Amino acid sequence: MIQVQVYREKRRYKKVVILGHAMYDDYGKDIVCSACSSIVTTTVNGIIALREGSLDYLVSKKGMTINIKSDDEITQVLTNNMVSLLKELESNYPANIKVNFC
Repeated sequence: MIQVQVYREKRRYKKVVILGHAMYDDYGKDIVCSACSSIVTTTVNGIIALREGSLDYLVSKKGMTINIKSDDEITQVLTNNMVSLLKELESNYPANIKVNFC
């Protein structure tokens, strides 16, 4: 199962951690992992293109950690959109992805 941990302070996004594998299908064929990766990668690339320096991220074999360094509106709105899309993915595949707010 993909575990998404969303960290907020005073209703502002500060960090998002994505770990694990959805186990919907084999590696390379898993549509839930593919959807999650697409949502997160598109969001991170969009934020970097619009607000360079507003976040940093680390990709490992276990997953991805996104550290949000800016409270600007664009970064926060795009991060909120990413979280909303991941929550929708969770509602469609509850056995494969879980989004938690910390």
